[in-house]
Parts: sequence; structure tokens; C-alpha cells
Amino acid sequence: MALLSEVAKQAGDIALKFFRGDNEVWMKEGNSPVSQADLAVNEYLLEKLRNARPDYGWMSEENEDDQSRLTHRRTFIVDPIDGTRGFIAGVDEWCISVAIVEENTPVAAILHAPALDDTYCATDGTASTLNGSQITVSTAEPVKSITASRKLNELFEQAYGDTIEIMDYIPSLALRIAMVANGRIDAAFARSGANDWDVAAADLILLQAGGNLSDTKGEKLSYNREKVRVPALIAAGQKTQKQVMALLEKGGFLR
Repeated sequence: MALLSEVAKQAGDIALKFFRGDNEVWMKEGNSPVSQADLAVNEYLLEKLRNARPDYGWMSEENEDDQSRLTHRRTFIVDPIDGTRGFIAGVDEWCISVAIVEENTPVAAILHAPALDDTYCATDGTASTLNGSQITVSTAEPVKSITASRKLNELFEQAYGDTIEIMDYIPSLALRIAMVANGRIDAAFARSGANDWDVAAADLILLQAGGNLSDTKGEKLSYNREKVRVPALIAAGQKTQKQVMALLEKGGFLR
């Protein structure tokens, strides 16, 4: 964990040099943005992590997928800047996301959000922390708050606004899940379209805080497979997951 913590925080310092400053932006295939900051952070993470653990595989949003990662016992799964659109817009909710995955399961994770001065950490078998203090999911029943994408939040407002607080949109999916882990939000939902690097670290942080990240049938996710796309996701406390699934089903969001 010391390696991930040190490297993620140094990567955050690199990102901050570009944040709200000169930061060239390009559009990738699929109309998603990539910035000079993404590439600089990725280069740093690749160098430091691979040099420290040359026997690990590598998966990053900003590198062409090297399928040799499938042959390694452990693999780094990295998003240099999760929430790039928000980063480009000058919004604080973005983070560096790094997970170590073993046998398709995250075993160590860090989310470092330098503009918020927040760092979430977790390892398999130990409680999740935010800035060194243990965190746990909300146990509110019934569920009182939920968040998703900007468009879905508008639909949630129409469907649930009288009974559930629809939290403000958070550009980083990883941070949305982390905020469920720390109890700030009761649940989060994302339609299909995310990839391993968006959620692998956040998954472990949520799990070790007493929550679950699952598909819409309640099944856990599996990482470092041949295909990196993940299905629609529900993040909630272990005790409230079924309630959240029923709520989304009733609203027609799981069809």
C-alpha cells in the first residue's frame, strides 16, 4: 500500500500543474477526451509502478491494451485521471485511480483526489480509509439519497424526487462509488459503458467499507478479463443493495 500511496500522491501533484491551467485536449475514438495531464500522469504511473513491480501486468485507459496482462498473477489497473471531463472543466471531483488485481479480484486500491485533498485506500481484508480514518457505508433504511450520470439524475428527480434526495452529479464514477463507501451518498447507479479502470479501485474501497458494487442482477464484477467493458452498475451498502435494486426496477431503470 505504501507504494500505491506514494506514487498516487506524486501523480496528483503532476495533475495539479495542469489543472485550471494550460492543458491541451484531444478527442479519442468514441468521442471521449484525453488531455495533456492524462498522458503526463499515465507516463509517470507507468514508469514508477512497472519499475517497482516488473512482474505485474498493466492495464490503463491511456495505453493500448496489452493482452499479456492476462498471463500475470497480479495486474495494475489504472485510470490516470478519472473524471477527465470534469478536470478539463475545472471541477474538483476527479481522481487518480490505481488498483492491484489478483485472480480477477482487486486486492489493493487507492483513489487520490488532489483538488479535494482526499485519499481513499483499501486492501483485501482491512477496512477502507479516507485520509487515514476508517469509513463505512450508510445504513439508512429506506434509502435516502442516490446519484448517477447527469442525464440519469434528471430522470431520477422525476421518478424519485419527492422521496429521495438526488445528489449533485459527480464527474468521476470512481468518486461516486467512494462517496457511497464513506456514507455521504446511500447509493449510486451507472448504465453500461464504463471499463475496468473506472471502477476496479473503487470496488474494493466500497467492499471494505461494508458495501457492494454489482451488476443489475446483484452479481460481483470480475476484472482483468479479455474484455474490459463492465455492465450497468449498482453501488450500495450490503444491507440496502436489494432495496436499491427494487427501487431502480420500479422506476424502469433496469430495463
